[in-house]
Amino acid sequence: MKPLQISADTAVKLAAKLNVPLEQLMHMPQHILLQKIAELAKEEAASPSSTDPDHSS
Repeated sequence: MKPLQISADTAVKLAAKLNVPLEQLMHMPQHILLQKIAELAKEEAASPSSTDPDHSS
């Protein structure tokens, strides 16, 4: 299985958000990664945080 085709910056941010080591993230099957990202998005949508610096309005 080849590593995911994502940028280094994206990989670091995803690893931090998902609380997994970077190496594990890069070798994670794509369908599992997409499932984890969907779960993370669902959790964030359920509890929006107004102190999130990435989502300034």
